[in-house]
Amino acid sequence: MSRIRFTDRVNLARADRTARDALRPRREIEGREGARVLVDGRQLTSFCGNDYLGLGQHLDVVSAMQEAAAWHGVGSTGSPLVTGHHAEHARFEREMAEWLGYERALFFGSGYQANLAVMQSLLEAGDTCVQDKLNHACLIDGARLAGCELKRYPHADVEAAMRQLMARRDGAAMLATDGVFSMDGDAAPLADLALVARAQDALLYVDDAHGIGVLGPEGRGSLAVAGLGAREVPLLLVPLGKAFGGQGAVLLGSDALIGHVAETARPYLFSTAPAPAMAAAMRASLRLIRKESWRRAKLASVVMRFRRGASARGLPLQESFTPIQPIVLGDNASALAAARALEERGYLVTAIRPPTVPEGQARLRVTLSVDHGEADVDGLLAALSEAVKPAADPVPA
Repeated sequence: MSRIRFTDRVNLARADRTARDALRPRREIEGREGARVLVDGRQLTSFCGNDYLGLGQHLDVVSAMQEAAAWHGVGSTGSPLVTGHHAEHARFEREMAEWLGYERALFFGSGYQANLAVMQSLLEAGDTCVQDKLNHACLIDGARLAGCELKRYPHADVEAAMRQLMARRDGAAMLATDGVFSMDGDAAPLADLALVARAQDALLYVDDAHGIGVLGPEGRGSLAVAGLGAREVPLLLVPLGKAFGGQGAVLLGSDALIGHVAETARPYLFSTAPAPAMAAAMRASLRLIRKESWRRAKLASVVMRFRRGASARGLPLQESFTPIQPIVLGDNASALAAARALEERGYLVTAIRPPTVPEGQARLRVTLSVDHGEADVDGLLAALSEAVKPAADPVPA
């Protein structure tokens, strides 16, 4: 039997993706100012970024990064356990732990890296990891790479999560979930999941990428909304690429858990640490998140304006009251056609297709931010009315 050539394999795979309207080319963003982006020489209003609070270009955040880069340079020079752990990292970790009420924090270069690190460090063969089917890919990949048994329950089905934990009593068990689901925008039933985890002696781990900064008092996220803390959720991940407007992620937990991850997780041990300047910038973002509650108030008003307008127009809304407002269209071709129609009218809204979402659930993922004004929202709604067929039964706003 002859050996398979990679060029043949990738060409066949590309032909298959082309036939299914599943090609995923990158768009080059030539410039950005708030919600306005320059693409192919044309200015568009973007409704697909995750800078929910508008901090990515805030002067305080940019200045903090520039000043720290002037002092420390643009790189960390090494992995965290060699020469990469700087005073800026340490200060940011302490402030994050104090803010969210955890003993210790650990700064990672990305949320994906952090989830791989957590799973690889804490789980092993013979253990069980129970996850929501709509969890982000990095949670699923982390469990697979850890070699444990991965069980996935139907979305937000607490009873199914309980049954899956009860089905196997040997080994350690982790119950992992997104706080807010990235493609649907709905919140996990965290209070009920915390009860299940406690009853089954499982560690509850929450990735709050899309809840932190946006929800709860001081923007303390999904846990604060559910009335939970470090006791009920021993491990919390706070990615920084959304409301914080930056890059990286912070893992929070007890001194014992965080210390174990820091000393044993291969994705942490063998990666160059994030730039000290990024830690300084994220400290500036944290101060703004805590101090400027008006940002969350404005964001909430933008979300409700969109939902009221979409409902009045019969657009197919989902049950989401977060900045993530998906409009499910079904097949890939319909989602792509709608995205093209919106771009012709001056709006950038990416078509999200499998495998990011389940088959048959291709969609427009509208994301809202404080950078959007009322005219932006109303203009998008008018364009959506022309690009998308109305729903038979509108979802209440």
